[in-house]
Amino acid sequence: MALSDDLVPLLKKLRLSGVLQSLDLRTREAVDDSLSHSEFLLRLCADEVERRESKQLDLRLRRANFDGVKSLEDFEWSFNPNVPKSKIVDLATCNFIERRENALVIGPTGVGKSHIAQAIGERACRAGHTVCYVSAHNMLAQLRGARADDSLDKRMLRFTAPDLLIIDDLGLRPLDRDEPIDLYEVIRARYERGSMIVTSNRALAEWYPMFLDDLMASAAMDRLLHHAHVVEMQGNSFRNPPGSERASA
Repeated sequence: MALSDDLVPLLKKLRLSGVLQSLDLRTREAVDDSLSHSEFLLRLCADEVERRESKQLDLRLRRANFDGVKSLEDFEWSFNPNVPKSKIVDLATCNFIERRENALVIGPTGVGKSHIAQAIGERACRAGHTVCYVSAHNMLAQLRGARADDSLDKRMLRFTAPDLLIIDDLGLRPLDRDEPIDLYEVIRARYERGSMIVTSNRALAEWYPMFLDDLMASAAMDRLLHHAHVVEMQGNSFRNPPGSERASA
């Protein structure tokens, strides 16, 4: 079928120019298989829906700013048998995001906390949720810079607007200056409005002193722990497995 000169501008006006990618194929299919007009239209529309959903997913994944491609399928569960797989798989259903709950993933360095957090974030993107992944240091540095140029409110939206915010490596270094206040404000703004995954090498009891103020620590942790799923990951480091040269050095 040769496209008429009128069809292309009409499809563009209707924002359906993507239909052109499969129109010839579906037209030949309709002729070869004697498809009805309604079946032909159904398949053509299904192609367009699939294209749009794929494009939207790609956009959500890019905006999430993950540190590489991480998935649960790639995680080596057998490396650390004590990792709570059932709890992690349950979080990967993303039901906790629908309920605006939090997940706190704690454990020593190298056990796969960041991988798990981003893998759940990847599942969230596929489920249609908006996600932001950021290290605690990077997030607080961005907010500190925003204070300097009076763009704090705008920058704060980067971390408060998504359905899921993933803060990686909280407590890796001490907080100073306005960082405890900024962290509290992120937690406060997201409370019962959006979900968070926070990973840390520190036990939960060690999170309170990071805020440098007992009252602010109590207010922040009360909100963070309410409706929270705590995932404790124990085991060997993927970066320095038992028997490696570094481990035996």
